[in-house]
Amino acid sequence: MTDNDDGSGGAADQERDQEPAGGEPRGPVTIAYIAQSAGVSVPTVSKVLNGKSGVSAQKRALIEELINRHGYRKPSGSNRSNVVELVFRELESMWAVEIIRGVERAARKHRVGVMVSEFGLHDAAPGWDDTVSRRPNCVLSVAQLSAAERAELTAKGIPFVVFDPTTELPDDVPFVGATNWSGGRAATRHLVELGHRRIGMVAGPDFVLCCAARLDGYRSALSAAGLAADPQLIAHAELTREDGAEAARTLLALPERPTAIFASNDLQALGVYQAAREAGLRIPDDLSVVGFDDLPVVAWVDPPLTTVHQPLTEMAVAATELALALGRGEAAPQAGLEIATTLTVRASTAPPKD
Repeated sequence: MTDNDDGSGGAADQERDQEPAGGEPRGPVTIAYIAQSAGVSVPTVSKVLNGKSGVSAQKRALIEELINRHGYRKPSGSNRSNVVELVFRELESMWAVEIIRGVERAARKHRVGVMVSEFGLHDAAPGWDDTVSRRPNCVLSVAQLSAAERAELTAKGIPFVVFDPTTELPDDVPFVGATNWSGGRAATRHLVELGHRRIGMVAGPDFVLCCAARLDGYRSALSAAGLAADPQLIAHAELTREDGAEAARTLLALPERPTAIFASNDLQALGVYQAAREAGLRIPDDLSVVGFDDLPVVAWVDPPLTTVHQPLTEMAVAATELALALGRGEAAPQAGLEIATTLTVRASTAPPKD
């Protein structure tokens, strides 16, 4: 399903039994029923209810006529619980603790509770129905929400914010992320300023938004320094230590190997460490390495890793503040918010050998 004026909305499909053959609803009118009757998506009806733009005059008039005819009113926040629900697809990660810390900090300030849920990596688990039925004050999703899931939350009057989106979102979906492009540029510029000219990159999957932005930042820094981005010096890999090591082995086996490698995340960078050891290379004497994320563990590896600090806790605070504001019925000042990244220089980078 897409959030446009031609879709009927995933939540509407679940409530078609509300409309009998005569065309009038059997029970209380829902936003999904209004959307189905108007032949539009649930988010489109939500735009009209909240006075937002992006709906044609003809569709807006039809939706308003249906709202008035059936006496529909947007659900108030009074029937929602005083809880922020934090949704993960994968809870067992090094990032989870930092995110939970930020959510709890903001929730404590506003005297609301926090519930953490995990639904699996690929498909919505049955627990998703529990989240919707609990009617939390708001939902903060660390994973992508499908169009159907977004429509269902909207239909139930539950505000939501996407944390660090991995794919493009519709313009009206609120999110909080990091400045991935500028972080990738800063990491590469640091290596250029040290004197490196053959700078490799272990890039993440092309379809992951943050990885594409970090790769673009890498290319931008090279271009600004008058250096060409050699395709042979870019190896794509999943965001794991094992895949980072395999990609680094490919780069280090080149006839003219790179003198520095920028990895899309810290786990990949740890894989670069492994590949360098296997090749008999010393870091940073023979190879400089930069990561991205600044996970707590990378300050304790040998040598400590130079990396781009992604402020996960601060991002989580900002995302929770935004979600709670939406839960209070306030309009979001902007759909998307990016928190600045910073370069943390440690001992894994040095000028190249002459």
